[in-house]
Amino acid sequence: MEILKSLVTDLFQETPIEITKLPQSGSPRVYYRISFHDRQPVIGVYNSDVKENEAFFGFTESFKSNKIAVPEIYFIAPDRQYYIIEDLGDVTLFEFLKQDRTPDGLGEATIEWYKKVLEELPKIQLLNEQDIDFSLCYPRAAFDRQSMNWDLNYFKYYYLKLVHAPFDEQELEDDFNKLIQFLSEADAQYFMFRDFQSRNVMLHQGKPYFIDYQGGRRGPLQYDLASLLYDGKADIPESTREELYYYYIDQLARYIEVDKAEFETHYIGFVLIRIMQALGAYGYRGYYEKKSHFLQSIPYALRNIRYILRNKTLPISIPTLWNLLDFISKEENVPLSSEQSKHLTITIQSFSFKVGIPTSESSHGGGFVFDCRFLPNPGRVPEYREYNGTDYCVQEYLSQYDVVEQFKKSVEEIVVMAVDNYIEREFQQLMINFGCTGGQHRSVYFAEWLTKTLQEKFPQIQINLNHIQFPKLSKRFVPKE
Repeated sequence: MEILKSLVTDLFQETPIEITKLPQSGSPRVYYRISFHDRQPVIGVYNSDVKENEAFFGFTESFKSNKIAVPEIYFIAPDRQYYIIEDLGDVTLFEFLKQDRTPDGLGEATIEWYKKVLEELPKIQLLNEQDIDFSLCYPRAAFDRQSMNWDLNYFKYYYLKLVHAPFDEQELEDDFNKLIQFLSEADAQYFMFRDFQSRNVMLHQGKPYFIDYQGGRRGPLQYDLASLLYDGKADIPESTREELYYYYIDQLARYIEVDKAEFETHYIGFVLIRIMQALGAYGYRGYYEKKSHFLQSIPYALRNIRYILRNKTLPISIPTLWNLLDFISKEENVPLSSEQSKHLTITIQSFSFKVGIPTSESSHGGGFVFDCRFLPNPGRVPEYREYNGTDYCVQEYLSQYDVVEQFKKSVEEIVVMAVDNYIEREFQQLMINFGCTGGQHRSVYFAEWLTKTLQEKFPQIQINLNHIQFPKLSKRFVPKE
């Protein structure tokens, strides 16, 4: 940090007022936000891997020359390990989509951002030797057979073996080789970003900027598209994924001729190898390095595998790998944490304001109380008075009102944001309360609805559902292990 402070002081002739270390992801690179009195903040970076840095420096220059939005490099230290770059803010595409998500999937604004990204992707991929120095590619010059073999073995040793999945070593190796041979037949003369996903797209000044491309190399067009559209925690609905897939194809066709059938055949194979590579990364960071927040992505990746297995095919026979993917993607075979105690437990309660707001038993007292009394009251309808929020007639009555759906959307946005944050920070307790006049109709209805919603979005959490006025209706939902 002191070296970066000295560098920026010399560079800008101004002493920074604050240097804040940014959250570290899966990379060993260390980032700092450096703030000043009289100028915009910058980002200071330290990375001991000089070859990786040289790839970043060279690719940045090439992208800038070709009008691709990437951060400006202000200074590179003589040792090539420290450098100063433009601060693009904190809003990644992933952060934006979390805020904009609707009960039905991605918000319209998010989809428009994805389309802007897909308009830029072919421009990046179609850079040639005159545009970019491919000799900088590191650690491999191309996404070739060796690279694919590394990715598949990463999956085998850091996911399959760590979750104790049963398989025949030689049969699996034979299927790996068949898949590699098939994928090697795809046209791979293009620039492949490698980690083209929502966390590596910054939304800045009305357009998408791209970061973390130092792993770029020659490769197929399909890989980056697969990385973006099957980005696990982005959780893109299949209908939206299909819309964006064809939008990309149309954008690509503006530059080159596209054989759509051949493209899609190889695309499914690259989707699978990308997901397997990601599972290896989640296993290594989560199970091996004990960074538990990486484990949150596993259910999303396995859900994507389940969809592929049920809806897509490949023109090659890889029965051992196919059956193995089917095995690990079954919900009962999804271990999410090596320590049960690390799970987040959410307590969802319905209560009566006449009795009083429940108190939190957690040490930090974190959570929410949602007042449902302003919403339409089924209890005022004589035929519903003896029923409660678990009964179909009450649910049907409430769901007919737009204000109820609006309330659901607002609650979901707030709660999902909180749950993501609690998981990231490894908190273990969160309480969410819904109250109405008698604790019978509206509060019970919303507590049941939110429980189901969170189960679908966060299968790794434990939920304790308590209906205070109706204790016999209370339930406990354990994480899917």
